[in-house]
Amino acid sequence: MQVKAPRGTADILPVNTRKWQHIERVIKEQIEFFGYQEVRTPIFEHTELFLHGVGQGTDIVSKEMYTFNDRSERSLTLRPEGTASCVRAIIEHSVYGGVLPVKWYYTGAMFRYDRPQAGRYRQFHQVGVEAFGSNSPYLDAEIIILMVEILSALGLQAYELHLNSVGCPLCRQSYRQRLIEHIDPVKDKLCPDCQIRYLQNPLRVLDCKVVSCHEAIAGYPVIYDSLCPDCQEHYARVRTALEDNGVKYLHDDQLVRGLDYYTNTAFEIHIPGIGAQSAVGGGGRYNGLVQELGGPNLPGIGFALGMERLLLALDTLGIIGSTQSAIDVFIAVMNDQYESPALKILNQIRRAGIRADKDYTGRSGKAQMKYADRVGAKLVILIGDEEMAQGFLTLRNMQNKEQLRVTDEQLIKTIKQIMATD
Repeated sequence: MQVKAPRGTADILPVNTRKWQHIERVIKEQIEFFGYQEVRTPIFEHTELFLHGVGQGTDIVSKEMYTFNDRSERSLTLRPEGTASCVRAIIEHSVYGGVLPVKWYYTGAMFRYDRPQAGRYRQFHQVGVEAFGSNSPYLDAEIIILMVEILSALGLQAYELHLNSVGCPLCRQSYRQRLIEHIDPVKDKLCPDCQIRYLQNPLRVLDCKVVSCHEAIAGYPVIYDSLCPDCQEHYARVRTALEDNGVKYLHDDQLVRGLDYYTNTAFEIHIPGIGAQSAVGGGGRYNGLVQELGGPNLPGIGFALGMERLLLALDTLGIIGSTQSAIDVFIAVMNDQYESPALKILNQIRRAGIRADKDYTGRSGKAQMKYADRVGAKLVILIGDEEMAQGFLTLRNMQNKEQLRVTDEQLIKTIKQIMATD
């Protein structure tokens, strides 16, 4: 037996969970300002959902999914992303029959078999936002503004927002043919995957991560030049809305979505300076996905942010995620015969909504004070012979080293007053 986590996974120990909790709090606060509500979906789904919802020709489905048969020989897959599960829930529960647009967000673990590296794991975590029921370009802008606001609230303001339009099925059809005609003469220079992709869906060649493929198709026609008037107008309104709200962006012809149900706006956000894995999130409009999975013709748009990527960015750029200590008050018991009253006081403090703890290892009084300082306690309550004999508690401020004598009745009020002035 190997006492070691599987390759591509990582334990999130308390030294980092406080950073994670800080990131999650900031993200959820920003999302809820925009009127989105949390949805929680299963961690695994029927494999067919991802075959249709992500695409059989994608690397995710063909190479990266964790798929298994259960005892009833049903094929199940650990979710590689969150959008397909949200769409399934929309359809299964007929949520589209209520008030539109439906505005959801989710958090949780995703799974892809990929080569592990900094910021990329086989079990990774995402926060995603999805909106269903509106094709408004101003909803596109809102979604992008929300993503930008999240990064700004985290202190990651030196971002690059990449933006493009992948058009609609109508204008993409003509572009598809132009792209095939450009690629066909150099198809033998493509990687094996792209030699298959370019006839099925040539946009996937543009999204290939193999450098030689991009070198082979240099000078390819860009989809922006093939947009129909409606798609041009949609994209123009998105850009104008972003500009009106002070959001800077880069038009990126290389940013595409290879699946047919993706339409119009596509975007990614990068944090320069954090290495090869600079993309911390992205998304786009997917007006055909709900219908593709058996639901009504319901437009949708969303994005996902990678938690590991955000944490990598915060650490690499020296931005402190959270300096919050584990506890506020520590009870130092100077004589073990006072353990019982100390535990009673401890629970009174906790019931008052104050984070508190005590020693359970038999440390000396001096060692308890060192431990309290190490865990970041703001206040220490000393309980010894003098305190018990005279009916008071000694309250020590760990920052200015001042000490107060308080009664049991005064304790909670005094603690709250001191903490309010810190």
